[in-house]
Formats: sequence, C-alpha cells, structure tokens
Amino acid sequence: MEVLRRSSVFAAEVLDVFDRSLTEKDLVSQSKALCRDYILFRLNQNGLGWSKSELNLVPSNAALAEVSSVLLCLGDELECLQPSLYRNVARQLSISVAMENMVSDAFIGVSTEIFATGITWGKVVAMYAVAAALAVDCVRQDRAANVNIIVQSLGQFVRKFLVSWLKRRGGWGDITKCVVKKDFPPEQNWLTSVMESLKYFLTTVYVYIMKEP
Repeated sequence: MEVLRRSSVFAAEVLDVFDRSLTEKDLVSQSKALCRDYILFRLNQNGLGWSKSELNLVPSNAALAEVSSVLLCLGDELECLQPSLYRNVARQLSISVAMENMVSDAFIGVSTEIFATGITWGKVVAMYAVAAALAVDCVRQDRAANVNIIVQSLGQFVRKFLVSWLKRRGGWGDITKCVVKKDFPPEQNWLTSVMESLKYFLTTVYVYIMKEP
C-alpha cells in the first residue's frame, strides 16, 4: 500500500509539472504563430507576395518549425481532397471582407461548426485551412488588415475551446505523430531546401471536416 501511495504521489507530481509546462498563454501564442506561418505560406503560394514582417512573425524554435511543416503538409492533403471548399471562402459564406467584425464572426462560426461533434487533429488542420483561405480572400480584396484579425480570432477560439485538449495531447508536438518523415539519401541532403527536408507522408490520418463518421 505504501508503494502504491508513493507511486500515486509521484504520478501527481509529474502531472502537475506537465500541466505547468503547458500554459494556456504558451499554447495560444504557439497556435497564433502557426496560423501566421500557415497564412504566409498560402499567401505566397497564391502569388500575393507577403513577408514575415507584414504578419508580425517572430522566429520560432526548431520544434515549432517542425510542427508548422507538418501542419502545412496535412493542410495540403486536406485541400487536395476538397479544393473547392477552401477557395473563395468569403463568397461561400456570403460575407463582406470589408467588415472586420463580419470576418471574425464568420471564422468563429465556421470553426464552431467544424468542432461541433468533437476534436481531432484533422479538424484542427481544417480550421487552419479555413483561416488561410479567408486571409487570401481578404488580401485579394485589399483588406490586408483583416489578416491579423483572423489570427487573433483563431487565438481566441483556441483559448476558449482547444487549450484543454491540446494539454491532454501533450501540446502541438503530438501532431507530428500523424506523419512519417521522409528520409533522403545522404548524398541528396545538401541539395534539399528547408521545406524539402521536412516533407512528410501521411500514415493514418483521417481528416474530418464537419462530422465524425
């Protein structure tokens, strides 16, 4: 009994340290940084030529950079499955990007619908894909200021609905379990760009948009 009691105490202490290491502030900050990174990639991909300074991007650590690469990889897979869903989002939602409140409310509304039946990494990726698609619409319609509104809205949503789930998963690093890193032959490593060296293949990722199966 004494051994069991000590084990329980030790487990509680470990969990306490774990919980303190994953603060709400850190998780929200990381979520917004990942959103900015995702949006920047999509804007440049669409020929809109944005820079990191325009999105208030700050250098991220190596672990978060890897998460960002995985998130983009999964986002590519998701958008390939349903490309029309992530184009002209503002028009699909019948909103005007000229109104900041409308953009924010629309994003929160769509995110709420995505997670209506539960949380999965697939749905998290879907939320980021919607944020980036909406940002593309804003920039194309000369409402670039709304991009940071979208990032802030995502942060608010994460704080309210996803922080506890992220803590249970051990933080953002858990998303890397969804993929397997591609190994390049040693002689090719020096030829690969940063993005090329972080390509991933899907293993067992089920991407759900609105509902669980």
